[in-house]
Amino acid sequence: MEKSKVYFTNLRTKPGYNLLDKLQKLVIEAGIKNIDFKDKFVAIKIHFGEPGNLSYIRPNYAASIVKLIKTLGGKPFLTDSNTLYSGRRHNAVDHIESAMENGFNPIAVGCNLIIADGLKGGDYREIPINQKHCKTAKIGSAIADSDVIISMTHFKGHEMTGFGGTLKNLGMGSGSVGGKLEMHSASKPVMKHHKCVACGQCIKNCLHEAISFDENKKATIDYDKCVGCGQCVAVCRFGSATIKWNESADSANEKIAEYTYAVIKDKPNFHISFIMNVSPNCDCSPENDVAIVPDIGIAASFDPIALDQACVDMVNKATALYGCELSDNHYHEGEDKFSNIHPNTNWKVGLDHAKEIGFGTNEYEIVTVK
Repeated sequence: MEKSKVYFTNLRTKPGYNLLDKLQKLVIEAGIKNIDFKDKFVAIKIHFGEPGNLSYIRPNYAASIVKLIKTLGGKPFLTDSNTLYSGRRHNAVDHIESAMENGFNPIAVGCNLIIADGLKGGDYREIPINQKHCKTAKIGSAIADSDVIISMTHFKGHEMTGFGGTLKNLGMGSGSVGGKLEMHSASKPVMKHHKCVACGQCIKNCLHEAISFDENKKATIDYDKCVGCGQCVAVCRFGSATIKWNESADSANEKIAEYTYAVIKDKPNFHISFIMNVSPNCDCSPENDVAIVPDIGIAASFDPIALDQACVDMVNKATALYGCELSDNHYHEGEDKFSNIHPNTNWKVGLDHAKEIGFGTNEYEIVTVK
């Protein structure tokens, strides 16, 4: 397979030519106009940021891409799926409120926001992929039903995958609550009886009649009927329905690659990565630590694997910032920064598996856009 092109622009500006101008020039030179947007529903997959975390992509950048897609005749919307854990993006109502709080609103960004997997995370399409770990992938309906996929990713570290890039944004981020359960866990949900208040929501919302009350009025799962959809985890507000965090980081990385394939399979897709505010951990945390390297730039490509590889290479080549978590971990120049921060992860596994699936390559050439 020949090398993929990754287009890159740094963050230098001049009078009359700001970062929004550079973003537009970057994606146009990278070929975004080659996509037929006319009357197409365009899912712009983005992370709205957990409130309290300030390292997410600024809404201004999203607005710039929305404006461009509209001029090309598309019908764009910003989207993300609900989280598996209980936070402020655990359901569509709180998720949209959180997005608005962080500046993602129709006035600011120029389009609507749609939570891809619905109110409680159970609105999804099962996409056949027949891969090593997953035969199908549970993808949020709004993303699965869209005509074009555009990803806008804040590149940063991640506790489970080493770094959070385009594959993480698309794969894990597009999965429904049940899909996230599949990627995080090798087993089905469990009930913590000491937290069960017998509200009955898990029973009401289980589509497979797999949950009932036992003699002590505690919710119990019949595993012969349970399909592992994760709906009970999504609706439980008391932490009784939960998952076993028993999936290895390597398997999770490979599953994320498979889910990414499900998202972009048979659809035009294009990807943008913002290598700035490179925090050591995920934007899902309600706080962000100091960046590990100086801001680097913005990169774009039709190949999500090449884009992630290029971004991690640029971060690893950059000078570590004094006083960041790398300093706490006694980082030495030339070491892999993400493996230093998260030593129990191996980010290469995900990219290698994605390459094996065949939707891209980690061999790339950089095309600089000034």
